[in-house]
Amino acid sequence: MTSSQGRRPIVVGVDPDPSRRSALAWAADEAARRGLPLRVVHAEGVPTGGYWSSELRPSWEQWNRALHEAGERVLRDAVSFAEERQPRVEVSWLLAEGHPAWVLREETRNAAMAVVGSWHLSSAQELFGSAAVGLPLTAHAPCPVVVLREPEHVVRQPPYLVVGVDGSPDSAAAVDFAFEEASLRGAALRALYVWHPPLLGSLDEDAAEQEARRLLSESVAGRTAAHPEVELRREFVRGHPVQALAEASDQAMGLVVGTRGRGGFTGMLLGSVSQGVLHHARCPVFTVPAAGGRAA
Repeated sequence: MTSSQGRRPIVVGVDPDPSRRSALAWAADEAARRGLPLRVVHAEGVPTGGYWSSELRPSWEQWNRALHEAGERVLRDAVSFAEERQPRVEVSWLLAEGHPAWVLREETRNAAMAVVGSWHLSSAQELFGSAAVGLPLTAHAPCPVVVLREPEHVVRQPPYLVVGVDGSPDSAAAVDFAFEEASLRGAALRALYVWHPPLLGSLDEDAAEQEARRLLSESVAGRTAAHPEVELRREFVRGHPVQALAEASDQAMGLVVGTRGRGGFTGMLLGSVSQGVLHHARCPVFTVPAAGGRAA
């Protein structure tokens, strides 16, 4: 862990459904692995069936009290789960009012990493649904964000991580993070450059491929010396980046990408590739902002 990160916590958003614990378990394990505290966060929402009372009248005070009591129960259960799973990890918690994505974004201002779970959502649900958290959080958080699918997927042995490479500053930050994560986990690393031929205009494909391979080599240069324990495999493929990265993520421990990447438009908070892999990846997705993060 770098000294700049210090003891900043790993922040995890918890779902009110106790059967959805993959993100919480993953975050607790990562906190133990990195020697960091864990911050368990829940944003108050609509109480589930177990919290309803037949005598509850539709007054604001009673409604607010029901929400608060429901949130406290969710957090107590989540904290107990985390402490039992990783007894040596320091666990704090926060119950807040507001949309989960906004609440978690505020917590990432001083976080080393944010972790959320996600069931497969359509693009419309992810953009407009009240339960959507992963995409807006990833777009705004100044720290790496990990989105885990529920339920957990199968990881192939020996384990490996995949990192998308394109030579951009965001990609460089993603590569650094991927090497660190692979080292912590004793995993191999597949550095993948996906070249997508342009739809319009002529192009010297041989020259373009040569340039892509050069960028791939430069993107990992120096990292292998810093992490000699990480087995690295460089891969160049042709195709659509989202499709290629999604296919490469099958049975991987995780897929690491930058938030924007090469060709992102100024002011664009989240690149199309990053958005695409959040929908289609088959493993946990790590999105990493460029070094220094973004202004909140």
